[in-house]
Amino acid sequence: MLPPDAQPDAQPVPAAAALPGRCAVVIPAKDEAERIAATVAAAATLEGVDLVVVVDDGSRDATAAVARDAGALVVRHPRNRGKAAAMETGARAVAEREGAEPVAAPRALLFVDADLGATAAQTAPLLGPVLAGEADMTIAVLPRQATAGGGRGLVVNLARKGTLAAVGWSPQQPLSGMRCLTRRAFEAARPLARGWGVETALTIDLLRAGHRVVEVPCELHHRVTGRDWRAQLHRGRQYRDVALALAARRWGRRAARP
Repeated sequence: MLPPDAQPDAQPVPAAAALPGRCAVVIPAKDEAERIAATVAAAATLEGVDLVVVVDDGSRDATAAVARDAGALVVRHPRNRGKAAAMETGARAVAEREGAEPVAAPRALLFVDADLGATAAQTAPLLGPVLAGEADMTIAVLPRQATAGGGRGLVVNLARKGTLAAVGWSPQQPLSGMRCLTRRAFEAARPLARGWGVETALTIDLLRAGHRVVEVPCELHHRVTGRDWRAQLHRGRQYRDVALALAARRWGRRAARP
């Protein structure tokens, strides 16, 4: 069941054919009314994708209405609960939709950042290895962003070094939010680490559980955090959440499940 404060939009459940290798896109979003329609439209064009879910995580703008008009199934959090909670809500919404469909096989999950716009179509390379059974999770490696330069890489370095220490692998982009994974892998990683520590924890937990994780180059472009006080506060929260996720795994408070 969806959490009590999550409010799904009422939409009819279409009859679905038993298609092999189906995938659902889950898009956590907060105050993304300007970009969400383009992101939803681009994600819907991906081969194998037959469901796009937007989790409106406490937006104060028209994100939910715009996403719904663009064709997404929308689930709303009345208050902001953070990225990890939005990901879990989106996955549950997919599972509940599947419960009403005449299909047995669960969809793979592709998580996409809401601000990608039309470049969300470039997440296509993430689907192939997962749908073909060659990987349990793929992680997008983005090109250098044209407007980059706002941060000093402190959070990335923390996540990269922490992952290396935990599992002996140093990812190129440990904080990348664009990931495709099997439902079995997603369930193995639950409960997800809080907030912005979710990506680092996903990688560590799945590798520890013996799942196959690969990075895949994708030509994606998103809004990059700047240098003002809001941006610095955001980075501070990221650093805190990644540090907490790493500490929990260092001291064994989160045991990965097979």
